[in-house]
Amino acid sequence: MAKAFDTSLLHPRNWMTWTGLGVLWLLVQLPYPLLYIIGSSLGRAARPFLKRREKIASRNLTLCFPEMNEQAKEKLIEQNFISLGMGLIETGMAWFWSDARVRKWFEVEGYDNLTKALAENKGVMVVGVHFMSLELGGRTMGLCRPMMATYRPHNSPLMEWVQTKGRLRSNKAMIDRRNLRGLVSALKDKEAVWFAPDQDYGPKGSVFAPFFSVPQAATTNGTYVLSRLSGASLLTITMVRKANNRGYTLHISEALTDYPIEDEIKAATYMNKVIEKEILRAPEQYLWVHRRFKTRPAGEASLY
Repeated sequence: MAKAFDTSLLHPRNWMTWTGLGVLWLLVQLPYPLLYIIGSSLGRAARPFLKRREKIASRNLTLCFPEMNEQAKEKLIEQNFISLGMGLIETGMAWFWSDARVRKWFEVEGYDNLTKALAENKGVMVVGVHFMSLELGGRTMGLCRPMMATYRPHNSPLMEWVQTKGRLRSNKAMIDRRNLRGLVSALKDKEAVWFAPDQDYGPKGSVFAPFFSVPQAATTNGTYVLSRLSGASLLTITMVRKANNRGYTLHISEALTDYPIEDEIKAATYMNKVIEKEILRAPEQYLWVHRRFKTRPAGEASLY
């Protein structure tokens, strides 16, 4: 349940944020094809002002796909910034659209896989990846089957209230990703819990495993720990934006039956392979502007 509204959020220091949220609310009332044009244009226009993020995306693509030529990489970066602009619009869609309007623009592939996993009478760890449409994916996922989700609380109390309220429109609860006890408890209570192990969360609680062409990428061992402690099933859910303004597809995989529970390095390597496969559904929509390889083994130089 979202926290009750606190009148301190109306303080003048928050007025600019409220204005931005109001503009976003108004914007997403427009028809989706027009929103696609606006989001794509915003992404293109933002690129010259986000040179550091552009550089990070370029470096990530070079590290992950060393065989990719410059022309192909430039095209992918251009598409990635379009997705970045759409991500802002999709966040507004996720927080402010009605259920009926969201349902109109997505289809589900593999829903039976989720129902089968839940029918086994144990928790289900739902593995996601950081696509630009992540917020909308969470809203869509909850409309199929309300879940719980891990997240990092926002530094701004106002944005924390807004994002939690938006995310709980179709889901059960948000759990701080550092709350191991809460996560294990939810899974033991046979809940479906979404989390995304595809980012660099720092050296604590991580191991080094291959990710695309990077032989040692800091990879959270959260999947491994949660699996051992809860005995939950594992499957992936990924939402991909279709081409030509045709909406979205929510892909739900079959349960991952061969997860190597006996070794954390093997488990991390396995999970990174699963994540790679999901990213390759639509690599232009992935969050390449994140410094995925910022944590290095002791003594190794930075890759950025």
